[in-house]
Amino acid sequence: MTDLETRAAPTRAGALRRAAPALAGYVAVRALGLLALFLWSAARDKSAYTLLTARWDALWYVRVAELGYGYEVRLANGDVHSNLAFFPLLPWLERLVAAVSPLSYADGGFLVALVSSLAAAWGIFAVADRVYGRRAGVCAVLLWAVLPVGIVQSMAYSESLFTALAAWSLYAVLTGRWVTAGTLALFAGLTRPVGLAVVAAVWVAALADFARERRTAGASARDTQDAPVVPDNPADPDTPIGTQAPPGPGTPAGPGTPFRQILGMVLAPLGTAGYVLWVGHHTGKGPLGYLDVQAGWRNGFDGGWAFARFVADKFASFPAALAGVGLIIGVASVVWLYGTGVRQRQPLPLLVYTGVVTALALCASSYFGSKPRLLLPAFPLLLPLALALARTRIRSSAAVLGAAAVASALYGAFWLNGSGPP
Repeated sequence: MTDLETRAAPTRAGALRRAAPALAGYVAVRALGLLALFLWSAARDKSAYTLLTARWDALWYVRVAELGYGYEVRLANGDVHSNLAFFPLLPWLERLVAAVSPLSYADGGFLVALVSSLAAAWGIFAVADRVYGRRAGVCAVLLWAVLPVGIVQSMAYSESLFTALAAWSLYAVLTGRWVTAGTLALFAGLTRPVGLAVVAAVWVAALADFARERRTAGASARDTQDAPVVPDNPADPDTPIGTQAPPGPGTPAGPGTPFRQILGMVLAPLGTAGYVLWVGHHTGKGPLGYLDVQAGWRNGFDGGWAFARFVADKFASFPAALAGVGLIIGVASVVWLYGTGVRQRQPLPLLVYTGVVTALALCASSYFGSKPRLLLPAFPLLLPLALALARTRIRSSAAVLGAAAVASALYGAFWLNGSGPP
């Protein structure tokens, strides 16, 4: 790893103080969004809290927490919507909160989302701060907060929980804490199917680190062979004549087993693999049983073909064509941001993670309106923008982020009182 990646991590208290401006800004943005939602909902005689905790996917998570797995809805067209499609960590936490407090399952989901969103913001700051510095870290957190679909971060959904686990797993990778990275990847894999992205990041980074260590060891061995022979040391009669000089601190002593890297790699996929295999056993359809469950929701992975046809169909009429243009611009922006991250030489685990999250979001064959929400965990896409904002004057960046916060709050209130996330 580079010197930037391997420098000593600050203490927890010091890290919290360093992240305090980012967290304070995040809380302010999310508070503005919730205020706008509650005011908008009250004007429409709706319950904002119900929109946050008891609509769409939040209802499915509560059913898992309350009834366990096995609940399904059979539609008139033959589709079967099974709650097996929803990974278990959030319902487990909802059940835990309800067991130790007077809160309901839905209340527990809301509480988990609020706490997880703060943990996610802190993790995003930690990653961005390590790669680009403190100002970029603050900007990255605020950009994540002001996303148009940022209100989802405060809903009883799994996006905040997953992003928190993913961000801290990536930070653990960047700081060489392989067991921690693998453990967090395990829990991320119990949260959402896209946990595969965290697993891929841990595996690729560990293999790259292992290969780098092997190359370093080989270079060290060649240097040792070419080193001059150490002369006799009369003061140390136990040192035989011709002994090579011992390696200095931190120098690889020779080939060895990278135990922590391997343990992290073993732990990382256990969450995703464990749940998918359990679903296959539960349904009696083997390892591919989870894919059948997703097929019941008309969801799958087709390389983006269905999404491309969805966009193309927008151009059949003039008003819809504007939406089609917007979709093309949105996808192009995502691709451009990822390419910019590559050009800026973001750390390999961030590029792998972002690439997998983006591919799974854009190439899913259904629920096209959910794609912005599915991209919410892909926070490294925001790092090029964060770096650009960090290099501008504070007044300018504050003005941009402030305007975006107001727009995000208004859009979130409008969105949840309308179609909302599926």
